[in-house]
Amino acid sequence: MSARPVPIPPHTGLAIGDLPTDPAADTNQLHQLARTLRHERRQVLGFPGNMDFALEELAPLLGVFFDNVGAPYSCDASSIGAKPYEIAVLEYFAGITGALLSDVYGYVASSSREALLHGLATARRVLPAACVYASDQAHYSVRRACELLRMELVTVASLPEGAMDAEDLRLRVRQRRPAGGSIVVATCGTTMRGAVDDIVALRAAAETAGTVYIHVDAAGGGLVAAHTSPQPHWSFAYGADSVNISGHKILGLPVPAGISLVRRDLLPETAAGKYIAAADHTLACSRSALASLLLWARLRSLGRTGMAALISRCQEVAAYAVGRLEKAGAGPGHVPGTLTVTFARPPAWVADKWHLACAGQLARLVAVGHVTYAAVDELAADLAGTRLGAAA
Repeated sequence: MSARPVPIPPHTGLAIGDLPTDPAADTNQLHQLARTLRHERRQVLGFPGNMDFALEELAPLLGVFFDNVGAPYSCDASSIGAKPYEIAVLEYFAGITGALLSDVYGYVASSSREALLHGLATARRVLPAACVYASDQAHYSVRRACELLRMELVTVASLPEGAMDAEDLRLRVRQRRPAGGSIVVATCGTTMRGAVDDIVALRAAAETAGTVYIHVDAAGGGLVAAHTSPQPHWSFAYGADSVNISGHKILGLPVPAGISLVRRDLLPETAAGKYIAAADHTLACSRSALASLLLWARLRSLGRTGMAALISRCQEVAAYAVGRLEKAGAGPGHVPGTLTVTFARPPAWVADKWHLACAGQLARLVAVGHVTYAAVDELAADLAGTRLGAAA
């Protein structure tokens, strides 16, 4: 995907100098930036998240300092957080992943990538000598997390539709004969194809050589999988040990946020304290309570039925896109039930216009909430036009 410059009002510098600037002028500039990005969202086809939300009425929250210090379940000396709201959010996400909140330890992270790191840090504590196995379709942050934690990463082949190949995993585990067990990072919603790894099959393949820990990177696909019937094998209900989910990719938020959930029995006991010795298994320790409040408000505005309806509509738009892109001669590909539709990589001007994520010869759209039937029609018309132009 080619880089798009951030809109900057003409003749306006952004440098922070010695003297204060005019607050009203700076506010107007930021408002203009917001209007520009809001206007462009129709042509952002699912990358990097759902922009269909309305939380402007919560602006007064920006005038208050919220800090969730330590674990969501512990008391702290400051009492300036919003932990009850965070716990309500965690209870919702525990439920959709097939767990009770009493059985999993969770927290709202700054992003799903922090939550991934939390899951892998837990896996390393449980199996300190184990290698990490992830597919060639896994998000690049898996490799980065392994580098930070000094964990050896073994790449496993994927099947044509993008899911991890369980037989290749079995082969690679057997080749290494790991004495310290195996850590498998499964993906629920791969970056380019939206594929979902079958963790039941992956555990069966890896445990032929010892103990297995399975972390599920469900940043882009967890909310979709939870509302798909039949449900794929992706969650605690199917044997996951830890899960990370994005709060903004499908749900829609003005800021990135992530949810980390880990089986409680995998974490060491810690003594509760007031501040210095607080019972805390989070990575960030001092965390943004604002993200928890926004997640809570967004989930309450939808309810469980509204969330199910949102996912259903998005799936319908994805299926519609397959048909329209097929007629446009773009060669679409789609894993049933997912929101991702791949197609032949178009000319640069089309990719730039629609903010398309591209890799190799493929481009993709993700039919999140703000992606409309009309936008799909216009994209299809652009793709058909480039095909006709090439034929001429």
